Amino acid sequence: MTGKLLIAGMLAGLVAALLSFSFLKGVGGPYVERAIAFESAMDEAKAKARADEAAAKGQPAPVEQAEPELVSRPVQSGIGLFTGVGVFSVAFGGFFALAFALAYGRLGALDARATSAVLAALGFVSVYVTPMLKYPPNPPAVGLSETIDLRTSLYFALMLISLAAMIAAGLLRQALSGRLGGWNATLVAGFAYIAVMTGVCLALPGVNEVPEGFPADLLWAFRLSSLGGQAILWATLGLAFGVYAERVVGREQPALRPFRA
Repeated sequence: MTGKLLIAGMLAGLVAALLSFSFLKGVGGPYVERAIAFESAMDEAKAKARADEAAAKGQPAPVEQAEPELVSRPVQSGIGLFTGVGVFSVAFGGFFALAFALAYGRLGALDARATSAVLAALGFVSVYVTPMLKYPPNPPAVGLSETIDLRTSLYFALMLISLAAMIAAGLLRQALSGRLGGWNATLVAGFAYIAVMTGVCLALPGVNEVPEGFPADLLWAFRLSSLGGQAILWATLGLAFGVYAERVVGREQPALRPFRA
């Protein structure tokens, strides 16, 4: 039973990856190209400034050493983007199926589809929305190469903390639901999650490396397209998995009975 749900979750993740990739490629792709064009113009301006400075001192213009292109831009925006989205979606689809098996029957009187939808919404908030509020995604030309390791570590640390806080909030809701009722317990757990994550976000260092002159509308549009891609991914994952889970759980399989309230 768990194996079937796991496979279903990974397949749902693959479907979600296809839809999310299509959105990111069609909607977000032009913004990435604009950001790359800005980065190229900025590099050319810096090279010209160095050449003018050298000419003013009577020195020969410095020779610019072009960095080797390990992966071409078409590969990055095509198979590279799909591979990244696909691996992420399939992996989280598997985790999502395991989370469903544990959560089903513990979220009140929700059926399989509703449970899947609620879990997808909670996953979207904890895995993407909360970390994004502190460390939003940036297009090319935004961010320094020497801080990429630090920025990546901070982002994933915040994502893991957010996911752990969401799980803890779910356990808190379950513990309080008998005394406070389902609605009040949900409110208390929600406020607890918000309070914890607000404190964590305030404690972590901020990162602001947007270069001077970078178009604000481009930055905003890129971040909105990233948000839209993730929303499509999690919505598809929750809805597609819910359809299969309803068929399985509707048969009253013994493997899932112990997880019910």
